[in-house]
Amino acid sequence: MEFAALLVMPASRTRGTIAGMTEPLRHVQTTHEVVNQALPLEDHDAFASDVPFQEAVAREGDSWIAEALSAYGRVVGTSETARLAAQANRYVPELRSHDRFGHRIDEVEYHPAYHELMRRAMAHEVHSVTWRNPRPGAHVAHAALLYLHAQAEPGTCCPLTMTHACVPTLRVEPELAREWEPRVLGTEYDPRSLPAAAKTSATIGMAMTEKQGGSDVRANSTRARAAGRHGTLEAYELTGHKWFCSAPMSDAFLTLAQTERGLTCFFVPRWLPDGAKNRFFIQRLKDKLGNRANASSEIEYDRTWAVRVGEEGRGVPAIIQMVAQTRVDCAAGSAGLMRHALTEAIHHARQRSAFGRLLVDQPLMLRVLADLALELEGALALAFRVARCYDSAASEEERALARVATPVAKYWITRRTPPFAFEAMECLGGAGYVEESVLPRIYREGPVNSIWEGSGNVQCLDVLRALEKQSRSLDALLLELGQARGANRHLDAHVDRLKGAFSDPSGFEANARKLAEDVALGLSASVLVRHAPPAVADAYCATRLGGQRGFEYGTIPAAVDARALVARTLPES
Repeated sequence: MEFAALLVMPASRTRGTIAGMTEPLRHVQTTHEVVNQALPLEDHDAFASDVPFQEAVAREGDSWIAEALSAYGRVVGTSETARLAAQANRYVPELRSHDRFGHRIDEVEYHPAYHELMRRAMAHEVHSVTWRNPRPGAHVAHAALLYLHAQAEPGTCCPLTMTHACVPTLRVEPELAREWEPRVLGTEYDPRSLPAAAKTSATIGMAMTEKQGGSDVRANSTRARAAGRHGTLEAYELTGHKWFCSAPMSDAFLTLAQTERGLTCFFVPRWLPDGAKNRFFIQRLKDKLGNRANASSEIEYDRTWAVRVGEEGRGVPAIIQMVAQTRVDCAAGSAGLMRHALTEAIHHARQRSAFGRLLVDQPLMLRVLADLALELEGALALAFRVARCYDSAASEEERALARVATPVAKYWITRRTPPFAFEAMECLGGAGYVEESVLPRIYREGPVNSIWEGSGNVQCLDVLRALEKQSRSLDALLLELGQARGANRHLDAHVDRLKGAFSDPSGFEANARKLAEDVALGLSASVLVRHAPPAVADAYCATRLGGQRGFEYGTIPAAVDARALVARTLPES
């Protein structure tokens, strides 16, 4: 039969047979049955189901934090939040440089899901809990909320992190803090493009990186020219190009530019005090590997109005507190990505069968999951110990420890995240490689916290500076490590090796990565030995410090109670 004739044949003649077929056609769905597939992970409590996280927060923080985390943990784990996160990543931000009449507007348009995720986060004080609750545990509370939010949608972590971190730098100029701090502490998210005084809240961004310098901010070529006074503040006009400006729809930005006296910190609002738009030009949005829900941009300053923060020529000291805060968030946020990936992997392994047994009952799979669980235990121990350093600001020892432990945590945890996410993805097999599984999005997100806010080598050099120039930092580090002395032979031997390395600084720079890694492992192990269940601490020390592990996840010794580790990480409901 000709194909063309078949197309015009009456429906009654085509339903029964085609080209000589004698059996009636059956609908394809009658032969299709879905079996052996995991149910979606929906409406779980991201706080109540995370025992190691609960322990870390209780250990490093204060009792008041749990209530806030419990409330947000239930929001993070809903299927509605998962749907919003998928939409915010599928429908990425778009630059609207001009309106339809040709006027330059320099605005970024986000999908409504992005705004809803921001609204939920700010309502739960992810960006402001530290400063709204000036009491013990406040910095741990913020790190913990960010850890949870990273499991909801990590792209929105960027504006939340910078808005939280800006407060110490704003306080360098009391008049600036009086005007802007109440705005950044607002909990009613307001995405409208309006002067900040007309909004219910404000978010703050940062723009430091330039094409020619990257992490070498002292190579900055943006110029600042004095332009009178604004109250007690010194006003300037900035001219230059910033290669990376994240969250460009923020209401104001902290930035660096050169004056006659050197690199200086400035505060750049999107709108001028008289209500007119500032000369802040978005040149393009970056097409990034991950972090798709967040708009990263190149911007141009062209006689852009700004006020100085701190002294001329002292830009790095003025902004360094903000940078330190964002680095703690990089560590905590990466731990949150690890947690999300491992939760998905364990959930899948408990429902999917192969070769007659559930995946979680297969010895190889069980050891992979247990090894991932140990990695997460170490990340939680390190990230929240560092967060406590900022809560204990009255203690010189804690401040000194923070100077070395912050870049250590930022370096180690963020770099462990991409291979961790990959291993979790592979636990789902081919299904894990499909976007609907969420694992590809987590995997693409993995590198961002390592690269941003100072990449790996920058963090390692900061570790060296703290150890070489701040003798108190070395003393504080050794004191912290020494608190676990005698409790685990692998940790004792590791600390002894570290002391030997510290005594010979001749090869410090070339070996900076190895030194930072060893400090990270030592700090994590020290916390776990003192506070975690012995089975967790012993397994961590044996595999990470004692050489009882191969290069890949899952190569841990048979003596490790893998089933107990997995059950602790995600208790069965």
